[in-house]
Formats: sequence, structure tokens, C-alpha cells
Amino acid sequence: MTEILLARHGETDWNRESRFQGHADPRLNGLGREQAAELAAVLAGEELAAVYSSPLQRAFETAEVVAEGHGLSPVPVDGLREVDVGSWQALTRDEVEQRFPDQFRRWLDHGPGWGDGESYEQMSERVLAALRDLSARHEGERIIAVTHGGPIRAALASAEGIRHAEARRRGPVLGNCFVARFVVLDGEFRRLD
Repeated sequence: MTEILLARHGETDWNRESRFQGHADPRLNGLGREQAAELAAVLAGEELAAVYSSPLQRAFETAEVVAEGHGLSPVPVDGLREVDVGSWQALTRDEVEQRFPDQFRRWLDHGPGWGDGESYEQMSERVLAALRDLSARHEGERIIAVTHGGPIRAALASAEGIRHAEARRRGPVLGNCFVARFVVLDGEFRRLD
């Protein structure tokens, strides 16, 4: 059994502007760096065997702040990237609604949105495979992976035995530096909090 903490990255200017980030690589803004420091303080008493991160800057910067307090260095894992939102990347919600009204309505109704990029199901398979691999490397230990809303939602859906769309419907809202705790046993995810 491995305990995995999944944390969402701190805020970027694109979060503030309601832009779809996907695989784009904006850095943390000032508030995001403060949020990362607060997350590190909250986790200071946790025993962590390792810190992993999406390679995207917003996650990796957050992971660096968390890792520093534990005398660790974050390790980038490509499988922990956010979902690829294709042609929606860098657009605001309003811009997406104007350019792709049918896709946007489907997405708001928790269905598929963008017509290119990566589906939530494809992203979920990638993320869960990466987390299972990390779990196998750290049997009996606690680790943290700093990632994005989509990957965290994939783990929540797996733990509840539901599809990603249903997990989006149910919530919770995954704010910046949100943390969810899981145990992984025989490749199965169970939420601890």
C-alpha cells in the first residue's frame, strides 16, 4: 500500500483570466507562489519519501517549494501533465464560447468539449498509469505528486468507480493548491479524506 497526496499547482495569470491552459506552460504568479508556500507549510510535518510533479512550470514550481522543506528535489513525470485541450488552449471561456459554441455547451454539460487534443478518458488512462507506477516504486511510503485539476479528478473518479464526466459533475471544486489523499493498493485507488 502506498499513500499518494495529489496537489494542484498554485495560481497562474491564466487561471485568473479563466484561460484554458492544457499543455501550455505559464509560470506561477505572485499569488501562486504564496499559495505554494502555504501548501509547503501545511505539509511541513508530513513524512514524504519523494516529490513528483507534472513537468509543466506551474506544477513544477509548486513542487519545488514543497520539496525544499523536505530536503528533496521534485522529479518531473510526463504522465502527470494536464489534459491537452487542443484548439481551446490559451483561449478564455468567453473566447471558446464564441468560437466553439456547440463544443462549449457540451463541455458545460460535462460532456466532451474540444474536438482535438486529448479526451478526459485518454488523460485519465495516462495519469492513472503514471500514479500506479509511482505507487509500485514506493510501497509502504507516502509521496506527493503536484499536478493539475484534470489528473486529480481522474484519481477521484477512479477511487469512486465512476467516469471522469460524473466526477466533474459531483465535484468538489479543485482550487489552486487543493490536496487530495489516496492509498493505492493492488493498483486500486481509495480516497483517504
